Amino acid sequence: MNSGRTIFSQIMDYLPMYEFRQCVERYSGNYKIKSFSCWDQFLSMAFAQLTYKESLRDIQSCLRAAKQKTYHMGIRGKISRNTLAHANQTRDWHIYADFAYALIREARQLYASDSFGIELEQTTYALDSTTIDLCLSLFPWAAFRKNKGAVKLHTLLDLRGNIPTIAFITSGKVHEVNILDKLSIEAGAIYIMDRGYLDYARLYKLHQSAAYFVTRAKSNARYRRLYYQKIDKASGLQSDQVITLHSYYSKKGYPERLRRISYYDEKQNKKLVFLTNNFTLPAMTITEIYRKRWQIELFFKWIKQHLRIKAFYGTSENAVKTQIWIAISVYVLVAMIKKQLNLEKSLYTILQIVSVTLFEKIPILQALTDIEIIEENTEANNQLNLFD
Repeated sequence: MNSGRTIFSQIMDYLPMYEFRQCVERYSGNYKIKSFSCWDQFLSMAFAQLTYKESLRDIQSCLRAAKQKTYHMGIRGKISRNTLAHANQTRDWHIYADFAYALIREARQLYASDSFGIELEQTTYALDSTTIDLCLSLFPWAAFRKNKGAVKLHTLLDLRGNIPTIAFITSGKVHEVNILDKLSIEAGAIYIMDRGYLDYARLYKLHQSAAYFVTRAKSNARYRRLYYQKIDKASGLQSDQVITLHSYYSKKGYPERLRRISYYDEKQNKKLVFLTNNFTLPAMTITEIYRKRWQIELFFKWIKQHLRIKAFYGTSENAVKTQIWIAISVYVLVAMIKKQLNLEKSLYTILQIVSVTLFEKIPILQALTDIEIIEENTEANNQLNLFD
Protein backbone atom coordinates (compact mmCIF):
# COMPACT_ATOMS: atom_id res chain seq x y z
CA MET A 1 0.00 0.00 0.00
CA ASN A 2 2.86 2.37 0.82
CA SER A 3 5.03 1.36 -2.11
CA GLY A 4 6.51 4.44 -3.80
CA ARG A 5 5.22 6.85 -1.12
CA THR A 6 7.51 8.92 1.07
CA ILE A 7 7.59 8.62 4.87
CA PHE A 8 6.33 12.21 5.08
CA SER A 9 3.18 11.48 3.05
CA GLN A 10 2.54 8.33 5.10
CA ILE A 11 2.76 10.38 8.31
CA MET A 12 0.33 12.95 6.96
CA ASP A 13 -2.13 10.14 6.18
CA TYR A 14 -2.82 9.93 9.92
CA LEU A 15 -4.26 13.45 9.85
CA PRO A 16 -8.09 13.75 9.65
CA MET A 17 -8.49 15.70 6.41
CA TYR A 18 -12.20 16.26 6.92
CA GLU A 19 -11.48 18.02 10.21
CA PHE A 20 -8.80 20.16 8.57
CA ARG A 21 -11.14 21.27 5.78
CA GLN A 22 -13.77 22.12 8.39
CA CYS A 23 -11.29 24.31 10.25
CA VAL A 24 -10.23 26.09 7.06
CA GLU A 25 -13.83 26.73 6.02
CA ARG A 26 -14.72 27.98 9.50
CA TYR A 27 -12.26 30.86 9.16
CA SER A 28 -12.33 31.25 5.34
CA GLY A 29 -8.67 30.34 5.24
CA ASN A 30 -8.52 29.74 1.49
CA TYR A 31 -10.57 32.80 0.52
CA LYS A 32 -9.09 34.31 -2.67
CA ILE A 33 -6.11 31.95 -2.40
CA LYS A 34 -4.98 30.68 -5.80
CA SER A 35 -1.68 28.83 -5.44
CA PHE A 36 -0.58 28.27 -1.82
CA SER A 37 -3.42 26.79 0.24
CA CYS A 38 -3.69 26.41 4.00
CA TRP A 39 -2.90 22.73 3.53
CA ASP A 40 0.33 23.65 1.69
CA GLN A 41 1.15 26.00 4.56
CA PHE A 42 0.51 23.33 7.18
CA LEU A 43 2.58 20.72 5.35
CA SER A 44 5.49 23.14 4.89
CA MET A 45 5.45 24.10 8.57
CA ALA A 46 5.08 20.47 9.67
CA PHE A 47 8.07 19.60 7.48
CA ALA A 48 10.05 22.34 9.23
CA GLN A 49 9.11 20.93 12.65
CA LEU A 50 10.01 17.35 11.71
CA THR A 51 13.38 18.32 10.20
CA TYR A 52 14.36 21.06 12.69
CA LYS A 53 14.61 23.89 10.18
CA GLU A 54 15.68 27.17 11.72
CA SER A 55 14.37 29.69 9.17
CA LEU A 56 12.04 30.22 6.24
CA ARG A 57 15.06 30.28 3.97
CA ASP A 58 16.02 26.80 5.19
CA ILE A 59 12.50 25.53 4.47
CA GLN A 60 12.54 27.04 0.99
CA SER A 61 15.99 25.66 0.14
CA CYS A 62 15.25 22.12 1.30
CA LEU A 63 11.85 21.83 -0.35
CA ARG A 64 13.07 23.35 -3.60
CA ALA A 65 16.02 20.96 -3.62
CA ALA A 66 13.48 18.11 -3.39
CA LYS A 67 11.17 19.68 -5.97
CA GLN A 68 10.42 16.35 -7.64
CA LYS A 69 9.17 14.93 -4.33
CA THR A 70 7.11 17.80 -2.97
CA TYR A 71 4.11 16.90 -5.15
CA HIS A 72 4.09 13.40 -3.67
CA MET A 73 4.38 14.95 -0.22
CA GLY A 74 1.03 16.65 -0.86
CA ILE A 75 2.41 20.15 -1.41
CA ARG A 76 0.84 21.62 -4.56
CA GLY A 77 1.77 25.29 -4.23
CA LYS A 78 5.12 26.83 -5.11
CA ILE A 79 7.40 27.05 -2.09
CA SER A 80 8.93 30.46 -1.48
CA ARG A 81 10.09 32.26 1.62
CA ASN A 82 7.88 35.30 0.98
CA THR A 83 4.78 33.23 0.29
CA LEU A 84 5.17 31.20 3.48
CA ALA A 85 5.94 34.33 5.53
CA HIS A 86 2.81 36.05 4.18
CA ALA A 87 0.68 32.99 4.91
CA ASN A 88 1.94 32.79 8.51
CA GLN A 89 1.28 36.48 9.02
CA THR A 90 -2.19 36.74 7.48
CA ARG A 91 -4.01 33.41 7.78
CA ASP A 92 -5.92 33.09 11.00
CA TRP A 93 -4.01 31.07 13.61
CA HIS A 94 -7.33 29.75 14.91
CA ILE A 95 -7.40 27.38 11.92
CA TYR A 96 -4.42 25.51 13.30
CA ALA A 97 -5.52 25.82 16.92
CA ASP A 98 -8.87 24.19 16.11
CA PHE A 99 -7.14 21.49 14.08
CA ALA A 100 -4.77 20.78 16.97
CA TYR A 101 -7.77 20.31 19.25
CA ALA A 102 -9.27 17.87 16.72
CA LEU A 103 -6.06 15.83 16.87
CA ILE A 104 -6.06 16.05 20.66
CA ARG A 105 -9.56 14.55 20.81
CA GLU A 106 -8.43 11.59 18.71
CA ALA A 107 -5.23 11.10 20.70
CA ARG A 108 -7.05 11.14 24.03
CA GLN A 109 -9.35 8.38 22.82
CA LEU A 110 -6.32 6.30 21.83
CA TYR A 111 -4.69 6.73 25.25
CA ALA A 112 -7.88 6.61 27.34
CA SER A 113 -7.14 3.17 28.80
CA ASP A 114 -3.44 3.80 29.50
CA SER A 115 -2.04 3.98 33.02
CA PHE A 116 0.22 6.80 34.20
CA GLY A 117 1.65 4.93 37.19
CA ILE A 118 -1.23 5.43 39.63
CA GLU A 119 -4.39 3.38 39.36
CA LEU A 120 -7.17 5.96 39.46
CA GLU A 121 -10.60 6.00 37.90
CA GLN A 122 -10.59 9.78 37.59
CA THR A 123 -8.97 11.62 34.72
CA THR A 124 -5.89 13.39 36.08
CA TYR A 125 -4.53 16.64 34.65
CA ALA A 126 -1.38 18.64 35.31
CA LEU A 127 -1.69 22.40 34.82
CA ASP A 128 1.34 24.61 34.29
CA SER A 129 2.93 27.15 31.96
CA THR A 130 6.29 27.78 30.33
CA THR A 131 7.78 31.07 29.25
CA ILE A 132 9.25 31.49 25.76
CA ASP A 133 11.62 34.45 25.68
CA LEU A 134 11.39 36.90 22.77
CA CYS A 135 13.23 40.03 21.70
CA LEU A 136 11.00 42.96 22.64
CA SER A 137 12.19 45.12 19.72
CA LEU A 138 11.17 42.38 17.23
CA PHE A 139 8.02 41.27 19.10
CA PRO A 140 6.62 44.51 20.61
CA TRP A 141 3.19 42.93 21.12
CA ALA A 142 4.68 40.35 23.54
CA ALA A 143 5.38 42.66 26.46
CA PHE A 144 6.81 40.95 29.53
CA ARG A 145 9.26 43.19 31.38
CA LYS A 146 10.71 46.62 30.74
CA ASN A 147 13.38 45.43 28.30
CA LYS A 148 12.23 41.89 27.63
CA GLY A 149 9.50 40.22 25.61
CA ALA A 150 7.96 36.77 26.09
CA VAL A 151 4.92 34.63 25.50
CA LYS A 152 3.57 32.03 27.87
CA LEU A 153 2.28 28.65 26.83
CA HIS A 154 -0.30 27.55 29.43
CA THR A 155 -1.09 23.86 29.11
CA LEU A 156 -3.44 21.37 30.71
CA LEU A 157 -1.81 17.95 30.27
CA ASP A 158 -3.76 14.68 30.42
CA LEU A 159 -1.38 12.35 32.23
CA ARG A 160 -2.73 9.36 30.30
CA GLY A 161 -0.45 9.59 27.29
CA ASN A 162 0.84 13.05 28.26
CA ILE A 163 -1.52 14.68 25.75
CA PRO A 164 -1.99 18.49 25.99
CA THR A 165 -5.77 18.82 26.17
CA ILE A 166 -6.00 22.61 26.40
CA ALA A 167 -3.42 25.27 25.59
CA PHE A 168 -3.51 29.05 25.86
CA ILE A 169 -0.86 31.33 24.37
CA THR A 170 -0.65 34.69 26.12
CA SER A 171 1.84 37.51 26.56
CA GLY A 172 4.40 37.07 29.29
CA LYS A 173 2.57 39.49 31.60
CA VAL A 174 -0.45 37.22 32.08
CA HIS A 175 -0.22 35.47 35.44
CA GLU A 176 -0.75 31.71 35.56
CA VAL A 177 -3.63 31.87 38.00
CA ASN A 178 -5.83 33.73 35.48
CA ILE A 179 -5.96 30.60 33.32
CA LEU A 180 -8.17 28.93 35.93
CA ASP A 181 -10.92 31.33 34.85
CA LYS A 182 -10.74 30.01 31.27
CA LEU A 183 -10.84 26.29 32.01
CA SER A 184 -13.94 24.23 31.39
CA ILE A 185 -13.86 22.18 34.59
CA GLU A 186 -14.51 18.45 34.25
CA ALA A 187 -16.51 17.07 37.17
CA GLY A 188 -14.72 14.26 38.99
CA ALA A 189 -11.31 15.02 37.45
CA ILE A 190 -8.16 15.75 39.47
CA TYR A 191 -6.16 18.90 38.70
CA ILE A 192 -2.53 19.07 39.83
CA MET A 193 -1.05 22.56 40.19
CA ASP A 194 1.95 24.21 41.76
CA ARG A 195 1.83 27.14 44.17
CA GLY A 196 1.51 29.67 41.36
CA TYR A 197 -2.16 28.67 41.05
CA LEU A 198 -2.94 28.95 44.76
CA ASP A 199 -5.90 31.32 44.74
CA TYR A 200 -8.50 30.19 47.26
CA ALA A 201 -11.50 31.79 45.55
CA ARG A 202 -10.63 30.15 42.22
CA LEU A 203 -9.93 26.81 43.89
CA TYR A 204 -13.31 27.02 45.58
CA LYS A 205 -15.00 27.47 42.19
CA LEU A 206 -13.20 24.36 41.04
CA HIS A 207 -14.44 22.56 44.18
CA GLN A 208 -18.00 23.71 43.51
CA SER A 209 -17.72 22.18 40.02
CA ALA A 210 -17.27 18.77 41.69
CA ALA A 211 -13.64 18.49 40.63
CA TYR A 212 -10.60 17.80 42.80
CA PHE A 213 -7.30 19.63 43.09
CA VAL A 214 -3.87 18.89 44.56
CA THR A 215 -1.50 21.80 45.12
CA ARG A 216 1.28 23.02 47.41
CA ALA A 217 0.52 25.12 50.47
CA LYS A 218 2.30 28.40 51.10
CA SER A 219 4.58 28.56 54.12
CA ASN A 220 2.74 31.54 55.65
CA ALA A 221 -0.74 30.03 55.36
CA ARG A 222 -2.83 30.38 58.54
CA TYR A 223 -5.30 27.63 59.35
CA ARG A 224 -7.20 25.93 62.16
CA ARG A 225 -6.94 22.17 62.56
CA LEU A 226 -10.25 20.35 63.01
CA TYR A 227 -8.89 16.81 63.36
CA TYR A 228 -6.16 14.56 62.02
CA GLN A 229 -6.07 11.08 60.52
CA LYS A 230 -3.73 8.18 61.25
CA ILE A 231 -0.62 7.92 59.10
CA ASP A 232 2.36 5.63 58.60
CA LYS A 233 5.35 7.81 59.46
CA ALA A 234 7.74 5.23 58.03
CA SER A 235 6.46 6.21 54.56
CA GLY A 236 7.63 9.79 54.99
CA LEU A 237 4.24 11.20 55.92
CA GLN A 238 4.27 13.57 58.88
CA SER A 239 0.63 14.56 59.19
CA ASP A 240 -2.77 14.24 57.53
CA GLN A 241 -5.12 16.93 58.81
CA VAL A 242 -8.53 18.35 58.04
CA ILE A 243 -8.41 22.13 58.39
CA THR A 244 -10.24 25.37 57.77
CA LEU A 245 -8.47 28.52 56.68
CA HIS A 246 -8.07 31.11 59.42
CA SER A 247 -7.26 34.48 57.84
CA TYR A 248 -10.19 36.63 56.75
CA TYR A 249 -9.62 36.78 52.98
CA SER A 250 -8.49 33.16 52.70
CA LYS A 251 -11.56 31.94 54.57
CA LYS A 252 -13.79 34.20 52.51
CA GLY A 253 -12.35 32.73 49.31
CA TYR A 254 -12.55 29.10 50.49
CA PRO A 255 -15.06 28.78 53.34
CA GLU A 256 -15.17 24.95 53.48
CA ARG A 257 -12.80 22.33 54.84
CA LEU A 258 -9.48 21.40 53.23
CA ARG A 259 -7.14 18.49 53.66
CA ARG A 260 -3.55 19.34 54.61
CA ILE A 261 -0.91 16.63 54.13
CA SER A 262 2.68 17.04 55.30
CA TYR A 263 5.40 14.87 53.77
CA TYR A 264 9.16 14.71 54.32
CA ASP A 265 11.21 14.03 51.19
CA GLU A 266 14.48 12.40 52.23
CA LYS A 267 16.14 12.88 48.83
CA GLN A 268 15.67 16.64 48.99
CA ASN A 269 15.84 16.87 52.78
CA LYS A 270 12.74 19.00 52.55
CA LYS A 271 9.30 19.17 54.10
CA LEU A 272 6.45 19.40 51.60
CA VAL A 273 2.89 20.44 52.44
CA PHE A 274 -0.03 19.69 50.10
CA LEU A 275 -3.59 21.00 50.03
CA THR A 276 -6.46 19.11 48.46
CA ASN A 277 -10.23 18.87 48.58
CA ASN A 278 -10.11 15.07 48.17
CA PHE A 279 -10.83 13.38 51.52
CA THR A 280 -11.08 9.77 50.27
CA LEU A 281 -7.76 8.91 48.64
CA PRO A 282 -4.92 7.73 50.93
CA ALA A 283 -2.48 10.45 51.94
CA MET A 284 0.43 8.68 50.24
CA THR A 285 -1.55 8.55 47.00
CA ILE A 286 -2.03 12.33 47.16
CA THR A 287 1.75 12.81 47.41
CA GLU A 288 2.28 10.44 44.46
CA ILE A 289 -0.32 12.34 42.44
CA TYR A 290 1.55 15.59 42.98
CA ARG A 291 4.79 13.88 41.98
CA LYS A 292 3.22 13.20 38.58
CA ARG A 293 3.12 16.95 37.99
CA TRP A 294 6.69 16.47 36.83
CA GLN A 295 5.30 15.07 33.55
CA ILE A 296 4.25 18.52 32.40
CA GLU A 297 7.74 19.84 33.13
CA LEU A 298 9.11 17.07 30.92
CA PHE A 299 6.55 17.93 28.23
CA PHE A 300 7.69 21.56 28.11
CA LYS A 301 11.32 20.52 28.13
CA TRP A 302 10.67 18.03 25.32
CA ILE A 303 8.88 20.36 22.95
CA LYS A 304 11.41 23.14 23.54
CA GLN A 305 14.30 20.81 22.74
CA HIS A 306 12.81 18.81 19.88
CA LEU A 307 10.33 21.14 18.15
CA ARG A 308 10.75 24.67 16.83
CA ILE A 309 8.99 26.92 19.33
CA LYS A 310 11.98 28.97 20.52
CA ALA A 311 13.17 30.33 17.16
CA PHE A 312 10.27 31.78 15.20
CA TYR A 313 9.84 32.18 11.44
CA GLY A 314 7.81 35.40 11.79
CA THR A 315 7.51 38.24 14.27
CA SER A 316 3.77 38.95 14.23
CA GLU A 317 1.47 37.54 16.89
CA ASN A 318 -0.38 35.55 14.24
CA ALA A 319 2.85 33.99 12.91
CA VAL A 320 4.06 33.01 16.39
CA LYS A 321 0.75 31.43 17.39
CA THR A 322 0.50 29.63 14.05
CA GLN A 323 3.94 28.11 14.55
CA ILE A 324 3.24 27.04 18.14
CA TRP A 325 -0.08 25.42 17.27
CA ILE A 326 1.41 23.52 14.33
CA ALA A 327 4.23 22.37 16.64
CA ILE A 328 1.61 21.06 19.10
CA SER A 329 -0.17 19.32 16.21
CA VAL A 330 3.07 17.59 15.20
CA TYR A 331 3.67 16.45 18.80
CA VAL A 332 0.16 14.99 19.05
CA LEU A 333 0.44 13.43 15.58
CA VAL A 334 3.65 11.61 16.52
CA ALA A 335 1.98 10.42 19.75
CA MET A 336 -0.96 9.06 17.70
CA ILE A 337 1.37 7.23 15.31
CA LYS A 338 3.31 5.74 18.23
CA LYS A 339 0.07 4.39 19.71
CA GLN A 340 -1.52 3.14 16.50
CA LEU A 341 1.63 1.31 15.41
CA ASN A 342 2.23 -0.05 18.93
CA LEU A 343 5.78 1.30 19.01
CA GLU A 344 7.95 0.91 22.09
CA LYS A 345 10.36 3.67 21.05
CA SER A 346 10.06 7.08 22.69
CA LEU A 347 8.69 10.12 20.89
CA TYR A 348 12.22 11.51 20.82
CA THR A 349 13.55 8.43 19.02
CA ILE A 350 10.65 8.38 16.57
CA LEU A 351 11.31 12.02 15.67
CA GLN A 352 15.01 11.32 15.21
CA ILE A 353 14.27 8.51 12.77
CA VAL A 354 11.61 10.48 10.92
CA SER A 355 13.87 13.54 10.54
CA VAL A 356 16.38 11.59 8.40
CA THR A 357 13.94 9.37 6.49
CA LEU A 358 11.18 11.79 5.40
CA PHE A 359 11.98 11.36 1.71
CA GLU A 360 12.52 7.59 1.87
CA LYS A 361 9.97 5.45 0.04
CA ILE A 362 9.58 2.57 2.46
CA PRO A 363 6.70 1.60 4.78
CA ILE A 364 6.74 3.78 7.87
CA LEU A 365 6.49 0.80 10.22
CA GLN A 366 9.62 -0.67 8.64
CA ALA A 367 11.48 2.61 9.05
CA LEU A 368 10.52 2.89 12.72
CA THR A 369 11.26 -0.72 13.69
CA ASP A 370 14.35 -1.70 11.68
CA ILE A 371 16.62 1.01 13.11
CA GLU A 372 18.18 0.65 16.53
CA ILE A 373 18.83 3.99 18.24
CA ILE A 374 20.05 4.64 21.76
CA GLU A 375 17.17 6.13 23.70
CA GLU A 376 17.48 9.66 25.08
CA ASN A 377 18.60 9.83 28.71
CA THR A 378 15.70 11.60 30.40
CA GLU A 379 17.39 11.41 33.79
CA ALA A 380 19.72 14.32 33.02
CA ASN A 381 21.66 15.76 35.93
CA ASN A 382 20.38 19.26 35.25
CA GLN A 383 16.69 18.44 35.56
CA LEU A 384 14.52 20.77 37.54
CA ASN A 385 13.55 19.94 41.09
CA LEU A 386 10.25 18.04 41.05
CA PHE A 387 8.63 19.88 43.94
CA ASP A 388 9.76 23.45 43.11
